[in-house]
Amino acid sequence: MNFKITGRFILTVVFITIIVIIINLSVGIGFIVNRVINSNGEITDSSPENFTREFNKYLMTNQGVVYIHEDGKKILEDEDIWLQVLNEDGNELYNYNKPVDVKESYTPMEMVHAYKYALSESMSTIFIGEKVFDDINYSYILGFPFEKIKRSVISYDIYKVVESIRKGIYIILLIDIPIVLIFGYLFSRRLTKPLIGIINDVEVLSEGEYNLQREEKGVYKQVYRTINNLSAKLRSNEKERRNLDRMREEWILNISHDIKTPLVSIKGYAEILSNEEYNFTDDEIREYGKIIDNKSNYIKELIDDLNLSTRLKNKSLNLDFKNINIVSLVRGVVIDILNNPNTNNVNIEFIVEREIIEKKVDKVLIKRVINNILYNSIVHNNEDVSIEVKVEKKENIHIFIIDNGKGIDDAEIKRIFDRYYRGTNTGAKHKGSGLGMAIARDIVTAHNGSIKIKSQLGEGTEIEVIL
Repeated sequence: MNFKITGRFILTVVFITIIVIIINLSVGIGFIVNRVINSNGEITDSSPENFTREFNKYLMTNQGVVYIHEDGKKILEDEDIWLQVLNEDGNELYNYNKPVDVKESYTPMEMVHAYKYALSESMSTIFIGEKVFDDINYSYILGFPFEKIKRSVISYDIYKVVESIRKGIYIILLIDIPIVLIFGYLFSRRLTKPLIGIINDVEVLSEGEYNLQREEKGVYKQVYRTINNLSAKLRSNEKERRNLDRMREEWILNISHDIKTPLVSIKGYAEILSNEEYNFTDDEIREYGKIIDNKSNYIKELIDDLNLSTRLKNKSLNLDFKNINIVSLVRGVVIDILNNPNTNNVNIEFIVEREIIEKKVDKVLIKRVINNILYNSIVHNNEDVSIEVKVEKKENIHIFIIDNGKGIDDAEIKRIFDRYYRGTNTGAKHKGSGLGMAIARDIVTAHNGSIKIKSQLGEGTEIEVIL
């Protein structure tokens, strides 16, 4: 694995280097060529040759006498250039700013020599132009300062130049590639060595080992930080999963016990009623039948709780939204509890500021929320607990259920909405599934609402349902 990563990295570096070298050579050659000639094969505009060619427009004649325009004189003075005009025989007809040592006539060979090499007597680099007046050809020489303009005459064989360039490219590649390989290998070792560790860390995490902590430094500092965060998150999730599994196992044991106990009663009473050796009175039969019915209803409620919790969790429950008066709904739940023989001695105070507060909700499910919370306030506290139920309409609808009971500690508050969790204050009369508060939270969430809980040990608990 290490060799593969390093090898691929080196090949990539070599490939990129070769491309960069080729691009640099191409751009360099193109730049040099472009500096000498433009796309039309002509001398570029800024060259002395072009200046000389364009200067003929300042040459004038008057009755056969050659002179230069005042603008031309100004240009020559500004650029420190001298001018000499020759006739067809190479003899001087006119000059401007010409050094005293410059000749006044030239043979053709002298003209060629002067053009190829700087004039030693004036230390000038000359350029030659031509002007026609009345079918007579005149030549003119412009002398540029040697320190500013220099000319080198180079003769070369284009085929040999191309061959030299090709050999030069081969030499550069032969020299650069080994250098690139060496430095690429050293650099890749520095870069790829941590990658091996990172890959190993990912494999460790994928195998379920989450106790991983790496020092966050170097080029891959951010990657190490991400690995550490991922490891911590997975470690937390694993701890949560184990807690959930443990709670689920405890819940299954509790549910099994809660179902087994009434089943034993049902089976026992059923066997008694079916035994021909016994003769039961009508009152006894009704009493046993009522017990069987109650135990059966209890089992059904447990199964219904589990089914509802699962459907809410999976968001597969279709809610029946209708416009409902929340005040009447909550009051109805309170009345049902007070009418229940098992809870009719509980002190519940119902407080509202308005008699009509309407909201589109699933009536059955919201009743279930209020009932679950009130039932928890009753069974988790002493019999003399006082409960206050309030309904308020602000920006949202707020339903408060406040008791002065035992209170809940912070550890339990964090878990009170967990599935399968049963509080430590559970009384003997509580035989719930451990899903009641989780179901309440999920129902309110399905209505785009929320539940808040505040509690203090020894003082009581306040639960707020916001719709």
